[in-house]
Amino acid sequence: MQNHIPLAERLRPQTLDEYIGQSHLVGKDGVFRRFLESGNVPSFILWGPPGVGKTTLARLVASSLERPFYTLSAINSGVKDVREVIEQARRQKFFNTAPPFLFIDEIHRFNKSQQDSLLGAVEQGVVTLIGATTENPSFEVISPLLSRCQVYVLKAMEDSELQTLLDRALTTDSELKQRKITVKETEALFRFAGGDARKLLNILDIITGAIEGDIVIDDTTVTECLQQNIALYDKNGEQHYDVISAFIKSVRGSDPNAAIYYLARMLAGGEDPVFIARRLVILASEDIGLANPNGLLLANACFDTVHKIGMPEARIPLAEATIYLATSPKSNSAYMAINSALAFVNGDTVNRPVPLHIRNAPTKLMKELDYGKDYKYAHDFAGHFVEQEFMPEGLQGRRFYQPADNPAEAKLAQRIADLWKGKY
Repeated sequence: MQNHIPLAERLRPQTLDEYIGQSHLVGKDGVFRRFLESGNVPSFILWGPPGVGKTTLARLVASSLERPFYTLSAINSGVKDVREVIEQARRQKFFNTAPPFLFIDEIHRFNKSQQDSLLGAVEQGVVTLIGATTENPSFEVISPLLSRCQVYVLKAMEDSELQTLLDRALTTDSELKQRKITVKETEALFRFAGGDARKLLNILDIITGAIEGDIVIDDTTVTECLQQNIALYDKNGEQHYDVISAFIKSVRGSDPNAAIYYLARMLAGGEDPVFIARRLVILASEDIGLANPNGLLLANACFDTVHKIGMPEARIPLAEATIYLATSPKSNSAYMAINSALAFVNGDTVNRPVPLHIRNAPTKLMKELDYGKDYKYAHDFAGHFVEQEFMPEGLQGRRFYQPADNPAEAKLAQRIADLWKGKY
């Protein structure tokens, strides 16, 4: 019995003209059209959400130019695999022939040493690198490699493009044409797809596999089928945002058990552990803050560790940081202070010169203009403090930082009061 080929694979475009979406790249004057016309293709990285055609676009470029196409997945490939492919490409390259393409899916999951192993081959033209990533390459791809690649941004598909894809599936796919399918409503279908072409086609697969005979696609049918077939956590869909929100709010709310539960939901669903670690660093600054500055240190250590070791071991430092932050005292005073200061600065129309005595005076002219005159060096005074004015004129005594109600900041509040004698 022949294995069922998923609809998304059956409908994979074979030419650029069949490709739906990303008109800014593949349209009449798009850069990928010029690639195929000239045959001159630089190394590039495709950055965009899941299911928008990154892999398909890479394959179309290679097949249209009739060049060898090597592919690696960053999830299960290491430095050894990269070097083997590069060596194979090197052996097959002849004089004046264009280099083969090396496609690396989810390149953001490669660590530094894995990315370093690509540099020489890309720089020497042994391969033309095509990377695909759902994460901002500015943060996830090392600078030397990023500087050798063009970055092209792919967008989530709009409803009109999803409609085009739906129409094509129903009218051209040999299996779907054998079924009597009537589309009455598309709101739920497009909402669950969320701009993801692959997800839309997978939903069609689910519906046609769950219903025998004639099929009517409406909002009720789509919702009922997906409730029965979609996993508890979908890292690329609506639940991604719901579960990460529940995770953050559980840590903020000091419930370690709920926080660990949602952490497990994300990890079991295949969420990128680096994404979780990054959110913990943000949370440690925003919600733990000065109540326990060690929280940020631990969160940052967790982020570095997760980067280095990956899954499955990354679950342990993630769990440690989650429990520590959930059980820590909470304060958002630093978060509120910078927001308050930014709101004031952005709305302030008054020109407020920096007081002369705290200006820098690197030249003779500046000194003659009294820059830095009468500045008191704090370390020359008892307790390394001397009272002087730092605010511009008109803002004396203005407070942006309000210490929160916790033991650590109570000490800070008392120190401020003792030093400034009621000024703040």
